[in-house]
Amino acid sequence: MFYAFLKKGCFQDSVSLMLISRDLSKADDVKRVSVMMGTPANKDVFRETGMWHELLEQAGPNDVCVVIESDQPQEIAAQVEERLEQALAQLAKGRRSASYPVVHSLSQALRIDPESNLALISVAGSYAHEPAMQALEKNMHVMLFSDNVPIAKEVELKRFAQSRNLIVMGPDCGTSVIAGAPLAFANRMPSGGIGIVGASGTGIQEVCSQIALAGRGITHAIGLGGRDLSAEVGGISAQAALGMLAGDEATRVIVFVSKPPAESVAKRIAELMETLGKPVVALFLGTKPQSRQQGNVWFAESLDEAARLAVELDDAEAVAEALPDAAGCRILGLYTGGTLAAEAAGLSAQLLGLKMPAHHDKGVMLDDQGHQIIDLGDDVYTRGRPHPMIDPSVRNDVLLDIAGKRPVEILLVDVVLGYGSHRDPAGAFAVAYEALKQSSNGACRPICIAAVTGTEEDVQVRSAQIEKLQTAGVVVVRNTRQAILVAARLVRPRRQSSANGAALSLLKQKLHVVNIGLREFAQNLQDCQVPCVQYEWAPVCQGNDRLKKLLSRMK
Repeated sequence: MFYAFLKKGCFQDSVSLMLISRDLSKADDVKRVSVMMGTPANKDVFRETGMWHELLEQAGPNDVCVVIESDQPQEIAAQVEERLEQALAQLAKGRRSASYPVVHSLSQALRIDPESNLALISVAGSYAHEPAMQALEKNMHVMLFSDNVPIAKEVELKRFAQSRNLIVMGPDCGTSVIAGAPLAFANRMPSGGIGIVGASGTGIQEVCSQIALAGRGITHAIGLGGRDLSAEVGGISAQAALGMLAGDEATRVIVFVSKPPAESVAKRIAELMETLGKPVVALFLGTKPQSRQQGNVWFAESLDEAARLAVELDDAEAVAEALPDAAGCRILGLYTGGTLAAEAAGLSAQLLGLKMPAHHDKGVMLDDQGHQIIDLGDDVYTRGRPHPMIDPSVRNDVLLDIAGKRPVEILLVDVVLGYGSHRDPAGAFAVAYEALKQSSNGACRPICIAAVTGTEEDVQVRSAQIEKLQTAGVVVVRNTRQAILVAARLVRPRRQSSANGAALSLLKQKLHVVNIGLREFAQNLQDCQVPCVQYEWAPVCQGNDRLKKLLSRMK
């Protein structure tokens, strides 16, 4: 049996009412209690869930509707109504004690904080278009947490935003982090060099979490909403967000995460990524990448792989940024380990578009466009003398011989520790590197990048070997792959981004938010010292379209 009652003219946000419904349903002798605003969409929910009561016909969008299912609904109705009043009073008390300003119009919010530049909107989807358009007309960016927004309205909002160099994140955008400010569902993140664009809220959160677990951080995470990469919307906000991060000096690497996109839109977005002038890790969930890497774009197959690639690329970018400009220079790799030489050659060929030789005469693993990778463990170098891991003088001799014939611009080496290896390979190489620098005769000094294979427990002691290399001016990286990433970044000229830097102002200015809807979001921003004004929004004219049209004509 069902019993219903209404609270007229008492607008509340939907999430608060859902929580109240849950708590009221715990009462004795109650099977279910449903508490919602009397919007047309909510009335449909009452019908679909079998909780319809004829009294709901009298409800308007500003009325709280309560339907009780119980064997004794009338007897317990008074108890439910009393508990509802207590819950609503508690909500009101929380609002009165809020430490942030509370207003009842957008114009009031802007008078209190004229620097407000973003509206975070979480009202019912059927009403979200109106406050979103009002914010855009005030030249504010918009994050639409609201779902169930008609797709035609989404396209209208995004096209209007595009015309004003603004961005609409959403609808159904659950997560964004702008300059450390958590918008809706978000994690507290350390600052770093990775920027994220995502048409997936939990996808953004997982990538952020993995980046943080790796000891790195982000610049911004820009949510798009789940439909932005649909054929109907066409990736309007995705293009704006990528342009923003391409123009953001603090962002070294971009991660793009999307639920399954429309094929035509995915192709367009991938082509845009190649013009950004920064490394991009792209993850189109539900699709199998045809290649693992295309120019500056790396394709991942999982969220954790996307995070790992981003961290790896960010580390390489950070190292390269600290080194002199070497665009157009040539790489020379002299390796004592054959497998390390093979890995270096393969990665160099992949990243720089070089041809691998069919045969490796004299240990030459790569020789194209002036770039060379040589395996000094080849038989030609070990005839009558020890392997170069035992006697590093082999590499020293080859290095100085090559330097006498052509300039050495970027030098890659391995330093292998452990039983059987030379007692001080780093010290032996440091002598040769110093001689190489002295022989430069005023020319540009060579950049040397080394990776050390070994442990602290080895007799050579890894940290001691690294210290000797760094004292000699050698750049030490974690492994061969990172050495090649840094070298490739140095020699490959950076393309200037051709992406439109629409909405870049959002990343360059301090964030000031007008929160329209769920108060929890305002409190989260307040906790993070982000200026915020709470706009207690309610439907104009109780949602009556006819009255709204009449009112608009009178203005």
